[in-house]
Amino acid sequence: MGWLIDTSLWIAVERGALAAADIHAITRQAPVYLSPVNVAEIRFGLELLRPGPQKQRATAMLRRLRRKPQLRITVETSETFGILAAKLKKAGRDPHVRVNDLWLAAQAIQRDFRLLTSNAKDFADIPGLQMVVMNVP
Repeated sequence: MGWLIDTSLWIAVERGALAAADIHAITRQAPVYLSPVNVAEIRFGLELLRPGPQKQRATAMLRRLRRKPQLRITVETSETFGILAAKLKKAGRDPHVRVNDLWLAAQAIQRDFRLLTSNAKDFADIPGLQMVVMNVP
């Protein structure tokens, strides 16, 4: 079994609200993977920052994260995404506003991984997702 970590937690570690050891206490010895979605969300945030110390820290954090084993988004991931988005739409929820969350969930479901997040409400209604919620102080 493996883990995907929601971007909010990677950011919490970068900001000092969590330590990497806090995440490790939950994931233990199981492998932790980086999603292209994590990279996209962090890169988006980086592009909005003005030059300065915060941008330098965030850039260094992204470099460190990119050393993690990375998952690819495959045709199978895309099919899982489509199924999830359709289920949410049929349930009366708008999957378009949560596209990045759905991609992370699709990757986790496809590989039978757990998703560690601090944003339970973002993932609570996604069928088949093994979610573990971590509180950020």
